[in-house]
Amino acid sequence: MHDVDIRQALKAKLETLYQDDPDTLILDELGLFQGATRVDVAVINGEITGYEIKSDRDTLARLPAQVDLYSRILDRAILVVGPSHLEAVTTIVPNWWGIQEAVVVDESVVLVTHREPAVNPNVDPYALVQLLWRSEALEVLEELGLDRGLRSKPRHILWNTLVDHLPIDDLRAKVRSRMKSRKNWRAGRQRRPGDD
Repeated sequence: MHDVDIRQALKAKLETLYQDDPDTLILDELGLFQGATRVDVAVINGEITGYEIKSDRDTLARLPAQVDLYSRILDRAILVVGPSHLEAVTTIVPNWWGIQEAVVVDESVVLVTHREPAVNPNVDPYALVQLLWRSEALEVLEELGLDRGLRSKPRHILWNTLVDHLPIDDLRAKVRSRMKSRKNWRAGRQRRPGDD
């Protein structure tokens, strides 16, 4: 079983789960920290949920660093692993991360939940706000009446201003809203359930 087999099973499951929810966006390879790392599959609706895939052919060498980075941004995180990694990952990922095992049943990949994800207790607002493009950050500042003197400033100043003025729940909502409304994601990387 390869990464692509697990990804196809996961995407099919998510498409079915959210097929009647036009407010849900499913993305492959969501870039975090301005593209420094990418979560394999992301679901953006009332939360940002990330799925990281580790097939039996993958190593877990990068997983601790990925866990650290993803845990700064994602509302929920789910690790989808092949059977050989199941025991090891329970000591690597925090208790709030979900764990699913990808197994082959009758020549099909089936995802078995071993641990449901909980809500991330420690989202880093500065890491989260970096999901906004500069133009989006400026739009939010305009909505809040905070854009005066900031229109020509670099994006990190815009991000800092948003973090300084918005409670974390409001910031989460603004980031999700802007991400879901984007029209020019990387070609071929976005899909809303039910799209053909």
